[in-house]
Amino acid sequence: MGNEGSGMSPLNGLDPSMNRVSALMKGKSFFVTGGTGFLGKVLVEKMLRDCGELDTIYLLVRPKKGKEPSARVNELFDSPLFEKLRTTRPEARKQLVAIAGDVVEKDLGISPADRALLIERVNIIYHCAATVRFDEPLRKAIMLNTRGTKLVVDLAEECKNLDLLVYVSTAYCHLKEALLQEKIYDPPADPHKIIKCCEYMEEKIVEQMTKRILMDAPNTYAYTKALAEGLVSEKMDKIPSIILRPSVIIPIWKEPIAGWTDNINGPTGILIAAGKGVLRTMWCKSNTYADFVPVDIVANAILLSTWNYVGRKDHEKRVYNLTSSAEFKVTWQEIIDIGTSLVEKVPLNGMVWYPGGSMKDSKMMHNICVFLYHTIPAYFLDAIIVLAGHKPILKRVQDRISKGFEVFEYYANNQWDFVSTNILSLRHVVSETEKDRFCIHGDDLDLHTYFEACIRSARIYVLKEMPDTLPGAIKHARRMYWLDKIVQALFWYFVMYMIYSYSTTVSSVVDSAWDSTKGFVTPSIMGSEQSTLN
Repeated sequence: MGNEGSGMSPLNGLDPSMNRVSALMKGKSFFVTGGTGFLGKVLVEKMLRDCGELDTIYLLVRPKKGKEPSARVNELFDSPLFEKLRTTRPEARKQLVAIAGDVVEKDLGISPADRALLIERVNIIYHCAATVRFDEPLRKAIMLNTRGTKLVVDLAEECKNLDLLVYVSTAYCHLKEALLQEKIYDPPADPHKIIKCCEYMEEKIVEQMTKRILMDAPNTYAYTKALAEGLVSEKMDKIPSIILRPSVIIPIWKEPIAGWTDNINGPTGILIAAGKGVLRTMWCKSNTYADFVPVDIVANAILLSTWNYVGRKDHEKRVYNLTSSAEFKVTWQEIIDIGTSLVEKVPLNGMVWYPGGSMKDSKMMHNICVFLYHTIPAYFLDAIIVLAGHKPILKRVQDRISKGFEVFEYYANNQWDFVSTNILSLRHVVSETEKDRFCIHGDDLDLHTYFEACIRSARIYVLKEMPDTLPGAIKHARRMYWLDKIVQALFWYFVMYMIYSYSTTVSSVVDSAWDSTKGFVTPSIMGSEQSTLN
């Protein structure tokens, strides 16, 4: 396809019906790691639905909870996310092939026969596998995020018909850069040496050395992803490869299910915790903004950047920052305000207290509010739960929230900006059909509609709260609203009563003291006056 259409917008000469992205994928075989993860699921579903003439998608899947990899792929295909695909293309299941393995194992844990199959057949590799836990023990994070990437790169070098290796990194791995460019940065250390150290050292020893190894990196996730980028970039002269850096990946915006997610990361977790009434304070600068990208936009960007490199032969663009804040600056206060506006419309089941609270600029004030509004209520309600004959849960929930927010606070109270010229440039070389089917713009994004879809989907797919429970949740939310108002009124009545009682007591003491002093002072004065007259 060469550079056909280069520099043209969809309105400047391109056939609106052209779909060169899907055409490129025809007959090709893919190897996907992390295909059962959040991004991987959406990417695989998108490929099968809109690039249906591809040959095979080989998914690296490890056995889990006694289930074989093929059984896990069956579960994936039978999940709600794939319902639209099952309806339109039920035969797509045959295009999914499970490859038993594990990113943390030697040679990815792939059998010699399967490895030979991949080497012969794979054209494009999507490496999405990673642990996204920020507090993952360093050795585990290194083995998965860094060594796992090295093993994928090693496999890519052996593939006989490789068109492209796509490594999915993160926009938050070079945090020294206040403005992240679309370029290669030096890794924070030699990734090969770090891998060797972790291979030979016990986990306890690595943990003891973690702070010294990380240096100024805030967590193991950012550190290990930066190392992994170094492993990919050092082979770019030998392997056709690109690096994609998405920011915080959030639920689906458009398709196949608006608002769908399978986790509580990012703003969804904040909205759920606040919606349940267990999150009432955040240490966060309310006017700062984070960078979020819906997962379906990331999947589309992966496919478009693949087409750009392989189809358009644009080999100059090797790094893409998949970010949004250059166009959409959504502050934390806006997210909270949107969530508050949706409380009565889409409340969550089992609301512990009516949602409320605020963000605090002061860490000290935040800590005071944590004690008053998180810790004390958790112990109080847990005591009631224990008296009712059940196991306490709220203190444990609050501990998990606190641990999660220790990581969140670093990102919420710092600011980064991103250059995203490379991915934005692809908007000007796609046809109308490609623009619609592989959307990477936010022209028609409505934040209220989007977050409402996120909460509705979270109720169903994360919290397992079915739509028929919504009327009951609305009634419960109203009861909690009035209970909250009554408790607030009683609290302020108590405060005013205490102030009044205190002021009355002080006044009585002052009056009493004055009376005593008056009786003592008056005769003395009279006596002195008499002596003066005499």
